[in-house]
Amino acid sequence: MSRVEIGLGLQSNLPFPEYARLATAAEAHGIDVLSVFADLLFQPPLPALLEMARVTDRVRLGAACWNPYSMHPYEIAGQLAALDSASHGRAYLGLARGTWLGDIGLTQPRPLTHLREAVEFIYRLLAGDGAGYRGKVFELAPGAALRYETHRPDPPLLIGAWGPRAVAMAGSLAHEIKIGGTANPAMLPVMRGRLEPGELVAGREPGEVRIVVGAVTVVDLDGAAARRRARREVAMYLGVVGDLDPTVDVPHELLAEVKARVAAGDHDGAGSLISDELLDLFAFSGTPDQVAAQAQRLIDAGAGRVEFGTPQGLDTRRGIELIGSRVLPALDRSAGRG
Repeated sequence: MSRVEIGLGLQSNLPFPEYARLATAAEAHGIDVLSVFADLLFQPPLPALLEMARVTDRVRLGAACWNPYSMHPYEIAGQLAALDSASHGRAYLGLARGTWLGDIGLTQPRPLTHLREAVEFIYRLLAGDGAGYRGKVFELAPGAALRYETHRPDPPLLIGAWGPRAVAMAGSLAHEIKIGGTANPAMLPVMRGRLEPGELVAGREPGEVRIVVGAVTVVDLDGAAARRRARREVAMYLGVVGDLDPTVDVPHELLAEVKARVAAGDHDGAGSLISDELLDLFAFSGTPDQVAAQAQRLIDAGAGRVEFGTPQGLDTRRGIELIGSRVLPALDRSAGRG
């Protein structure tokens, strides 16, 4: 049985030299994957990823996730190629439809078509064979080819999705599917069931696509303080993912009030509305023992990778240190079935 990976998901709001320091610490502690979010109105993820590639030798690296609405697949392919070259073949391609894009006037028509064609476009371009591609949304003229060498034509694909149709598509195309914003073990069998139709259509074995589960993480020896911070951090994401989990009945009135307080800038007030039970479904938080127990439940349910998301701790560097020195040693990482 394959070993379950542990990753860190970092926000792109830090000074770039800080990413080198965090990546060095993460790799020393045995972290397997470092992802940088591509959230709206934060810094683009590539500069941070290049900083981390420069100081690491082993960890896999990627944006989680680029989207084909705010960035054309041609640009995504170029940034992926740059990261893969800088890391000597450790990059992955992360794609999702994107969130909050209406705030900058972007609509998201035909998301499945956009994602499927973006994947095809990117890999055709990286292949360098000049075969071209003609889709309903994207087109690559025959003979069009990159004018520089790439490290490899096929970095592994991660798709971020929740919905049944998008997840089934990921089952036919991706190496990994990420369900972001959840720490709920009950979502693992749901996602496995949604992946299987796509896996079968593509001639894959059921269970071939690895499931990645990631969420806001705050770990500290002061567990109560960590959970207070986690409530504040998770509030902005709960408005997005609260309606997506079919195993949890989050009252619409609660979600509406959380969204309203976040929109008004009252993140503490929004967080105060989140119960302990709800917090544990949408964030990793508390002492190292508490966070390890949450992660172990996901591993036992079939996660192939657990990603501890920003801000990792009351202080990010301290959070990464605690994850590496206290959480990872407490995990049985051979237990995954994903």
